[in-house]
Amino acid sequence: MEYKYELHCHTGCVSRCGRVEPEEIVKLYKEKGYSGIVVTDHYSPMTFTPNWCPQKQIDFYLSGYRRMKKAAGDDFTVLLGIELRHYFTANDYLIYGIDENFLYSAGNLMKVWERKVFEIAKERGYLVYQAHPFREGIRRCNPDYIDGVEVYNGKTKKSMNDEAYRWAKENNKLMVSGSDFHTVKNLARGGIITDRKIKSNDDLLNVLKSQKFELIQTY
Repeated sequence: MEYKYELHCHTGCVSRCGRVEPEEIVKLYKEKGYSGIVVTDHYSPMTFTPNWCPQKQIDFYLSGYRRMKKAAGDDFTVLLGIELRHYFTANDYLIYGIDENFLYSAGNLMKVWERKVFEIAKERGYLVYQAHPFREGIRRCNPDYIDGVEVYNGKTKKSMNDEAYRWAKENNKLMVSGSDFHTVKNLARGGIITDRKIKSNDDLLNVLKSQKFELIQTY
C-alpha cells in the first residue's frame, strides 16, 4: 500500500501569508488521497512581530498545528515541523522531528543562525533542510550545516527546482518535496509517496533518512 504525505504546509491562522484554515486543509488533503501533513508554519519575523517575544507566543504559533491535529481524526497523521527564518535573511529552513516541548524551551530561534541551529537539531535527532534554495534573493547555506535540500517546491519554477536537485546531488544531501501550501491553488503539488505508514516523528525521520520514497512533482 502507498501513502502520501505533505511536508511543507502553512495554516491561515498562524502564517500571515496563509489563506486556508487548518480544518479545511485537512478536508482538502484527504480528498486528494493524502495520508498526512507536516505543519510547517513560518517561524520568522513575519509571524513574530517586533513587539512579540517568540517564547511567550508559542501557544499562538502552535494553534494551527493543534487545530489541524484535532480535525484530522485517527485516519490522518498531523505532525509538527517549522519553517525557520533568521533575522536579516531570506533563507528558510524546514526542520522535521520537533515537538511542542522543544519550541517552549528553545528560546528565540530567529536569533540562532545556521551552524548553531544545525548543532541543536543534531543533538536531538532532528533533520534540517534548506527550503527552495534557488529562489531569487536566497543564499545557499553551507552544506555542512544542513541534512538535506527541498529539491522540489510546488511554488517554485522548474528551473530553480532543477538547480536545487543538482546542488543536493553534488553535496550528497537528503532530498524532500513539498507543496509549500498557502492557498488552495497550492494544494497537493508536492510531498512524498512511501509504502511505510507515518504515524510519529520517529516514523517520519526514519523514512526521510532512508530516502525510500517517491518525490511528488507536479509540473
